[in-house]
Amino acid sequence: MVAHLGADFFDRSVHEVAPALIGCELTYRGVGGPIVEVEAYDQTDAASHSYKGRTDRTDVMFGPAGRVYVYRSYGIHWCMNLVCDREGYGAAVLIRALEPRHGIEQMRERRGGRGDRELAAGPGRLTQALGITSELNGASIGKDLRVTPRTGQEQVAVGVRIGISVAVGQPWRYGRTDSRYLSRPIRPKAP
Repeated sequence: MVAHLGADFFDRSVHEVAPALIGCELTYRGVGGPIVEVEAYDQTDAASHSYKGRTDRTDVMFGPAGRVYVYRSYGIHWCMNLVCDREGYGAAVLIRALEPRHGIEQMRERRGGRGDRELAAGPGRLTQALGITSELNGASIGKDLRVTPRTGQEQVAVGVRIGISVAVGQPWRYGRTDSRYLSRPIRPKAP
């Protein structure tokens, strides 16, 4: 069994961790695959939940690193983030998409028989496919949720984040350049 990434991997800037997660394998109870798309958020960022400070909802985002932050988006679906940086600093990486590789039949069942391309392409689809709910909020990476190192170099595209209405120009979205499992194509920010 491959060792999972520990808190030391996540205990650094979210802007270092986010691109480094592309190609790492994420599984929840054995279901998942390589991460192909993420977005970075930190407390200096108006689009981040941590921007206005620590609250009951955002407490997990403020550390320690290597924890899971799960929240409900628009009252519809769950979104999963991996907490980064030093304790007391609100930062996390939103996991936007992965390539289905393990437990594909479970993913299909949870996603109503959708095709493989649509199983985990988007943060709400991903959590539904993996069976992730708020019960995972605050959990440490390494037991049911595992993130293992990537096995090679990845070509990582950088672009602006999507699905937000503030701080829209930040180039803090990262994705595998050759992946057909992205939630949407990554268009680099124009200079």
